[in-house]
Amino acid sequence: MSKNTPEEGGSTQRPLRLRLQLIALYAGGFLGPFGGGVVASILPEIGDDLGVGPSAAASSLTAYLLPFAALMLVSGTLGTRWGKVRTVRIAYGVYVFASLACFLAPTLEIFLAARVLQGSANAFTTPLLLASLAAATPQARLGRALGAFGAFQAAGQSSAPLIGGLAAEFDWRLAFLVIAVVAGILGAVGLPKSEAPAATTPARLRDALRPEVLRIGIAALLGWGALGGLSFLLAFRFEDEFGLSPTVRGLLLTVFGVAGILSARRIGILIDRIGARSSVMIGALGGAVLVSVVGLAGLVPVIAIAWFVAGVASQFVLVGVNAAVLGSAGPNRGGAVSVVQAMRFGGAALAPLALTPIYDSSHAASFLIPAVLLAVVAPLIMPKQR
Repeated sequence: MSKNTPEEGGSTQRPLRLRLQLIALYAGGFLGPFGGGVVASILPEIGDDLGVGPSAAASSLTAYLLPFAALMLVSGTLGTRWGKVRTVRIAYGVYVFASLACFLAPTLEIFLAARVLQGSANAFTTPLLLASLAAATPQARLGRALGAFGAFQAAGQSSAPLIGGLAAEFDWRLAFLVIAVVAGILGAVGLPKSEAPAATTPARLRDALRPEVLRIGIAALLGWGALGGLSFLLAFRFEDEFGLSPTVRGLLLTVFGVAGILSARRIGILIDRIGARSSVMIGALGGAVLVSVVGLAGLVPVIAIAWFVAGVASQFVLVGVNAAVLGSAGPNRGGAVSVVQAMRFGGAALAPLALTPIYDSSHAASFLIPAVLLAVVAPLIMPKQR
């Protein structure tokens, strides 16, 4: 027998394991937004089962998103310091526990506590998955990889209400049992190990808060707050001005996410050629025009088409800001992408607070103001490419 046989067998197994780990990495991008949005379509069923009204059940969305966005400011730095592979595995373990607690929760209070734990765990997966993806991808193909990751995130966001609703046809709790099983599998598979040499000094938060990263973060905040973050405003407009039913409103809003699924990977490939800053500028300027159409057009089909194309514009911004921060040469890339992602989701959280009072005074202004900010500030604030 050849002496090289064992080594050859090992070389066959290593690529297979690496492929599984890369698949798990992308699947983790799907699981994050899916776990956050899965309750959106089943709030009445959750409320009925736990003995509360739908509005109280709706607090489960906030219970997930607030710790998710807040902890992401520091999770990337802490995870880099502790080790990305170890941190993500522990986070998935916590996510499994929290999802099982949601599945078994007898009261709203326990359910909300479990949702807080879910959001906290997810804050330690999303930025580290992105950092691991960047470490495992050649720089020339980074945009392509981030585009594929963005497509998985869009798929998770778009499919969550539908799959949650299907589970509720039998028992809404089944959705959380499925989430627990998937998170357990992802944790068992793990992440690709980086071959880069270990840092000589621990990752520091101040390295992630450097001006270049904060400028990219502001572009992410505007890009998501003034595009995807406007879905609630469009839902208001569909009801107030056109009298559309909840089902029709939901279907029309879903086209935004479908556009992201279809376009994100292709946009990533384009970013490898034109650069991250150019991508953000295309998305910001095009998105501003589309948001204006969505807010001013008087025909539902026109609004639906504009909202679909706005989903494409959002991917130019989101994949672009991820490529910009992960392609930068500064230290603590995990912490840097964590800060940018926190600012992105912060934009979505701030949009209802900032724009609902404006909508009550002027429907048109509530769309035009974020459109102008997106068109003017985002291109100016993005740092120049080196």
